[in-house]
Order: sequence, then structure tokens, then C-alpha cells
Amino acid sequence: MEEFDSVIIGSGVGGLATAICLARAGQKVLVLEQHYVPGGWSHSFTLNGQRFSPGVHYVGLVDEGKSTNDLYRGLGIANDLVFFRMNKNAYEHCLIGDATFDLPAGFENLKTRISSYFPSEEKNIREYLTLVQKVNEELQLIPKLKGLWQKLTVPFRTKHFGKFALFPLKKVVGWHIKNPMLKAVLNIQCGDHGLSPNRACFPVHCSVMGHYFDGGFYPMGGGGGIVKAMTNGIKKHGGEIRVKQNVEKIIIGNKKAIGVQLENGQQIFAKNIISNADPSITYLNMIGKKHLSQSLIKKLQKTKYSVTSLILFLTLDMDVTLYGIDSGNFWMMKDENDDDNFEELMSDTITSGDSFPSLFMSCTTLKDPPSFNGRYHNFEIVTYVNYEHVPDFSDSDNYHTEEYALFKEKVIGKFMNNIEKIIPDAKNHIIQVELGTPKTNQFYINSTNGNVYGTEKTLNQVGPFSFKNKTEIENLHLCGACTLSHGVTGATYSGIAAAASILNCTSDDLMIADENQKIRIYDAEDASTWPDWVHTKRTDKIRKFV
Repeated sequence: MEEFDSVIIGSGVGGLATAICLARAGQKVLVLEQHYVPGGWSHSFTLNGQRFSPGVHYVGLVDEGKSTNDLYRGLGIANDLVFFRMNKNAYEHCLIGDATFDLPAGFENLKTRISSYFPSEEKNIREYLTLVQKVNEELQLIPKLKGLWQKLTVPFRTKHFGKFALFPLKKVVGWHIKNPMLKAVLNIQCGDHGLSPNRACFPVHCSVMGHYFDGGFYPMGGGGGIVKAMTNGIKKHGGEIRVKQNVEKIIIGNKKAIGVQLENGQQIFAKNIISNADPSITYLNMIGKKHLSQSLIKKLQKTKYSVTSLILFLTLDMDVTLYGIDSGNFWMMKDENDDDNFEELMSDTITSGDSFPSLFMSCTTLKDPPSFNGRYHNFEIVTYVNYEHVPDFSDSDNYHTEEYALFKEKVIGKFMNNIEKIIPDAKNHIIQVELGTPKTNQFYINSTNGNVYGTEKTLNQVGPFSFKNKTEIENLHLCGACTLSHGVTGATYSGIAAAASILNCTSDDLMIADENQKIRIYDAEDASTWPDWVHTKRTDKIRKFV
């Protein structure tokens, strides 16, 4: 019989962060992953030698002294990470109708640039972006407040957050901004939480915008680069990771979580069980209602999960830089009516029409220069859909039917029509193209209905209303995007919080400052900033390809 101090179900960055902290504290730790590679949404994979990362497209606050940098240094994995700074003059390209708006890195740069596009609203732009900055800062401050006096003075320390926290994004931006196109530009990063402005929680949107005020960064190796650094950190401290291990149930004994049972019947016991799976999968599939309180069952019944996605993995044999493609992201919307465009995505129109009303596009071979073989460029193109409107191809036999082939052909065709508005003649330069559907997300990530961001980030499901790390079942803990926050860094912080709840300490206690830990950061657009080894790595890849 195998026994561990802690068993972690799922190897998303939340579960991996928990494992690092517990293993570093001396625990015997085991991570179980149902996929054949660790990482959850942060994993990378290859298609015919070309690498893709379905869930990691950029990360913010990576510069030295910023929170993401401190996070990876505190976990002791910074030395194993390399990030490339995306185009600092336009880390986001907003293509709305026939107009293009570029968002630069730097808060003051952003205010100046957007004001240059909409000079008549300069005062409103500066006031609104300053409000976003203050709400984000106050949001980050709240969990750090300690002691009676600080807690008593919360209303004064977080007055901007308190004033606007209960309102949707659409209302707040509408109170400050009049121009519909300008609103669409300021709301473009709604794609990073998956809600339209009329439903988005304003503080969550502020958190997303604030995360990228200093620009975007991309990890060398894609999301898999982060996962590799984290798994190495676990192993360094004696932890173990096993893939192809599907947990069928969490074993409950005397109202305590005491172990897990795998699909093959094997039982593994532990003092602590940490689930990186969605709460519905954890509680309803792995535990069962008979072990849950009525209040928890009611909460699970009311829980809504975020949007799901269609992802196109595309390799082109052409010089895409001739068409303005660079290391920045591309957000495309057919017009400035963002709420209407989102509603169209959520309607039963997946296979109808010639193109999608909005999508996100990223060229990874320009974000991660060592990955470029000198000829082929790789793209990840994402749009959101309603899971209920996705045809059911769950039966494996259906994947070989004419119906599925026609579905795939239509969706890929719509994506390519969007892409050809930016890269003319792209269809004639395709080396390979594959489509990831919500069913793909379910199969590889095991997310509820293939969701992208965990629970839906509406006001009634975030902050004090989110799922807690410590559960009502003794020795059972949760981590991941349904708890503290979503995104790469949000999920990582959730894993640290889960470990802190087990070790009876604070998350800050688990962040070990080490002067010898340092993230290497280079400019994706400026080869003169790259060290020799980056040039060598890129040259070797080109030589092997040729």
C-alpha cells in the first residue's frame, strides 16, 4: 500500500505550485496527471516537430521587482525560466473593423497612445485608466492587510474598489467614455477572462488590464517552459509526478479525505488530498453527493463555468512579417459592438457564416525566437463558443464520420477567412492545420464542458464567493482557476495558498527570497539583446530543418 503526505490530483500550474511548496517543506508529495504530459492548460505539445501551447499566450509583470518575477523567484524556479518581451510598442494589436489600434507597454505610454487615437477624449481616457490602475492596486492590497487597524481602515484604503466593485464593466466604462470605438479598444482584453462587458466584473477586468500595463512576455518553450521549470522544482525537493494516472474517486473515511483510487483500481493513501480539478468534477464525480453538505450541493448546482473555445493550430510556410505580423497579439473584431459580437459567438452559429465575429491570434515563432526554424511560422488562433452548441462527437466513432469532417472543414474555413484579412493568401501556404474543440479540452484538460478559465468570473463567483482552498471535508483542499484567481499567475498563487492552508502558514511565508534566483529576460524584437546561446539554439534549429 502506497502512502504519501500529500497527493495532488491534476498538474496544472496550481497543483504544481502546491507540490513545490509542500515538497520543499519536507513532505512526501505525489502529483497525479490523467494526460500523458503534465501542465494542464499550460502544457505544450508538438505537431510534426512544431510546438504549440493551447493555454499560455502571454504573461505580465515579469520584469525584475514585479509580482510575477517575485512569484517565480519565491518558488525557486526563476533560474530555469527565460522570457521574451513581446513588442513593447504594440504587445496588443486591436483590429476592429477596418481600424487598427496598438497598445504599448508602460502605463503612461498607454495613456498617450490611446489619447492620440481619440484626442477629444484624452481627459476621459486618463481618468478612466487611472481608475483601472487604482482599483487593481486596491484589489491586490486587500489580502495583504493585517492587524485590527489595517482591517478597520479597509474602506479608506480601498475607496475606488469599494465604489465600483459591484458594477459590470460596461456601466463603469460607459460612465467615463463616450466613443463606442474607444470603449471597444479599452475592453479588448475581455478575451482574457471570457466575459462580454455587460457581464464582466469590473474589478476582474481591472486586474487583467493591470497585469499587462507593463506589457506582455512569452516564456521560452511556450507554456511547457513554465511547466518544465515547475516539475524540475518538485523533483529537486523529492516530489514525484506520474502521468496517465486517471483518478476515479477520492476515498472518504470517517468524513475525512484519506486517499485516492485510480481508474485501474489502485488505491493511494495520503494525509492530505489536493484537487486541481474543477469543483464539480472533484465533488460530484470523485466524491459523490452523499459526502457533501446541502449548502455545498446547492452552491455546485448554481456554479457556472466560463466559456469554452475553438483553437486553430496552424503552420504557414511564408514570411508573415511582410504583413505586419510580429511578437504582439492580434485581437480581431468585426466592429466595435463587443457585446453583440460576444452574443453572436455564444449563439448557435458555429458552422454558419464565413468568418467569426471576433478572435485572438498569436504567432509563437516570433514570440519565442529560438523556436523558429527559419521558414515555418506557427500560430494559435482562438475564439469562444457556447458548449451547448457544439455537436456531440464524444463517441470516438463519430470522429471518423463525414459529419465530423464537414464540421471541422467549415470551422477551419471560417478561421482561415479571418486570418486572410490580415495575411492575404495564407490558405495557399498552409503546412499543417489542426482544430482543437471543447471536446478536445475535456479529453486532455478534463475541464468541465471544456471551460477555459474555471468558474465564470462574474461578481457572484469571485472573491469571497469563489471556492475556498480549504474545504468542508477534512484534509481535502482545492487549487486552480476556480479558487483564488485564473490565468497562469492566478492559478499559481492559488496553489501556494492551498499549500499554506495545509502547512498552517501564510502564502508569504512560502515565498523564499533567494538573491541567486533570476529570470532571464530578452527582447523578442531585438536580436542584439539575445545572448550567444539563444543565437546558437536558433541556428541549430534552422540547420536541422534545412
